[in-house]
Amino acid sequence: MRALTLAGHGSLDQLQYRTDLPEPGDPGPGEIRLRVQAAALNHLDVFLVGGLPGITIQPPFIVATDGAGIVDAVGSGVSHLTPGDHVIVNPGVSCHACDYCDDGDHPLCTKYGILGEHRPGFAAERIVIPARNAAVIPRDVPFTEAAAFSLATLTAWRMVVTRAQVTARDEVLIWGIGGGVALAALAIAKARGARVWVTSGSDEKLARARALGADVVLNHRTQDVGKEVRALTGKRGVDVVIDSVGEATWSRSLQALGKRGRIVTCGGTSGPLLQTDVRRLFWNQWTIMGSTMGTDAEYAAIAAEFVAGRLRPTVDSVHPIEDGRAAYARLESGAQFGKVVLEVAARA
Repeated sequence: MRALTLAGHGSLDQLQYRTDLPEPGDPGPGEIRLRVQAAALNHLDVFLVGGLPGITIQPPFIVATDGAGIVDAVGSGVSHLTPGDHVIVNPGVSCHACDYCDDGDHPLCTKYGILGEHRPGFAAERIVIPARNAAVIPRDVPFTEAAAFSLATLTAWRMVVTRAQVTARDEVLIWGIGGGVALAALAIAKARGARVWVTSGSDEKLARARALGADVVLNHRTQDVGKEVRALTGKRGVDVVIDSVGEATWSRSLQALGKRGRIVTCGGTSGPLLQTDVRRLFWNQWTIMGSTMGTDAEYAAIAAEFVAGRLRPTVDSVHPIEDGRAAYARLESGAQFGKVVLEVAARA
């Protein structure tokens, strides 16, 4: 079986394209086997190459935390899927037996894992996954688009809709437009009627974001985002900040945040340790929220939006699986605008 694998932690040289991996077996009860057509990368994939605290891989580890394909076989007890169905996949796997799962809060599951991080990922010709994680999509949707959808959109939906509860009354600031989560958050916030501010260090990315509906664009390399937001809002600030950057942006995020503001974070790409003046926190009555991935219900909601054509990802580039290192290098460079996709299925 063809696959893109990780031989160990370190540099991108640890990524290896293989043609000799064994095929997965038949799906068990409640499982399906997927014939993967395309996979997509997230920043999580790049971090995994370098190594993540608490994560141990067994080489050769199949990478890629997003994917889409065709149902190849179904296990017993699976009635909502049949061989031949085209599907997208929620890469978050939960036990559906712990207290958090009973409450429907699957990302807090005590055994939660992500395909491509805790379990083998999508950059292989076939993969066996829980059937409940797959959602049927129209057959005319390109797999390279479908593969780019799930992880970033689910993460953004939980941040914007469930956690921050963005409405048409809100001013929303999103850091780092061009990344998958930021672009999905822009689309979701605009669909809810919010006025959206975005930042980037690239004027080209800001122009593209404006074409996608961003109302205000700020270059965080040449402008002081916090001061600009204060000046343009008459010192009021924004209602919501979506921040996945961490140390490098946190103080400016709080400077931009108005009274009763909500800040939601899903990552710390620039570093994990934050400083907050507790006096400003209680005086302004801010709400600080963490968020990651999403629930089964939230995935069903975004899958419905995808099927209806109302919510689709932005694809930056498509690379054959054989050139997996080039795809990783593109994402690692930060030059991308949208998702980096791997074409897995062999071309006819």
